[in-house]
Amino acid sequence: MGCHHRHGIQCIIPPHMADAIKENGSDEQRQMIEELETLSEEFRSKRQGTSATAALGFVQPLLEGADVVVGQLYRKVYDAEESGSLQSKLARSEGDEPHEDPTVNEAYDGAGDTYNLYKDIYGRNSLDGQGLPLISSVHVRRKYNNAFWNGEQMAYGDGDGKLFIRFTKALTVIGHELSHGVVQFSGGLQYYRQSGALNEHVADVFGCLTEQYKLKQTADQADWLVGKEILAEGIKGKALRSMKEPGTAYDDPLLGKDPQPGHMDQYVETSRDNGGVHINSGIPNRAFYLVATSLGGNAWEVPGKIWYQALQDLQNSSANFVDWAKITIKTAEKLHGEDSKEAKAVTKAWHDVGVLKEGVAEAAASSSSSDAPVASSAIASALPNEPAQPQGLWAKIRSWFRGGS
Repeated sequence: MGCHHRHGIQCIIPPHMADAIKENGSDEQRQMIEELETLSEEFRSKRQGTSATAALGFVQPLLEGADVVVGQLYRKVYDAEESGSLQSKLARSEGDEPHEDPTVNEAYDGAGDTYNLYKDIYGRNSLDGQGLPLISSVHVRRKYNNAFWNGEQMAYGDGDGKLFIRFTKALTVIGHELSHGVVQFSGGLQYYRQSGALNEHVADVFGCLTEQYKLKQTADQADWLVGKEILAEGIKGKALRSMKEPGTAYDDPLLGKDPQPGHMDQYVETSRDNGGVHINSGIPNRAFYLVATSLGGNAWEVPGKIWYQALQDLQNSSANFVDWAKITIKTAEKLHGEDSKEAKAVTKAWHDVGVLKEGVAEAAASSSSSDAPVASSAIASALPNEPAQPQGLWAKIRSWFRGGS
């Protein structure tokens, strides 16, 4: 259920939930968590990197005979048939009629909804900006309580029915996980401590914006919840996370209490969860919510464009919260003017959550404790970097299929 790694697959269910179930659950549930953690490591170990060679080897068999059109959406959904083989059986390809299995259709439609947000609003052609085909697998393993992006494709479990139900049911989950791919192909954010929390934050932002764009909700109309549809009946909670009110998403005897802080005063220092990437992401999440609701209207427009452009301009895979605050402010000033209401709203939000409050963010960022979430830049030299993503990779792959070089 948890994903314990600094790099590789990004899962929607965080390790602190697994820890709570181990502590509060039955023997059967504890055994289930241990098995799921083993499976997560197994899936991670199968990923051999995202170099051009590895990506070509992955995409080639999936697209043989496919009518892939450069610049257009292309999806494939596979049925893993409760196995760990992600491409066990092709269930639906781009343009096919809806499948009899709603899980297949949810994965297919959700990939399209995410693509549409990035293409229509930000001018991005798929996750890599180069028309990357969106590959998904459903019914991964039996009663698998997770969903993840593995650097190349999506995988969705069905849940066990007691804690979670099928993960394709939540568009925010689909948009979140696919947005990890956008982060990956935009220079990346190391999946560790503050940079890892920013990785999760960006995925939460665009996961929520995917749903809001689909439903045409304003910032005030939206609920700002991530994964509200996947909690099983009887679980005491409203979602996995709340961008509006971090720390209030759930309080359940099995899952524990939502540990997310919404302010730097409550910053969580931990060595678990890659330094609290799913926990401390609540702080920048709250900041984005404050920006969106203070400006009003559609959050995918002004705030979303600021955050998206900031991600493209960041050029710092080890960025900490202060780095991210500064670049979002700079981007708002560049897009709307230094004295604009937009720039002021972004600046105020980062002060309101304590990231730019003197002596708070700096203290967390400069900590040298082995368990403290220090600024990623301070440890960047000690961490391996993800392989660089060639910007023209998928264009080259499509050209390869057409006999090009």
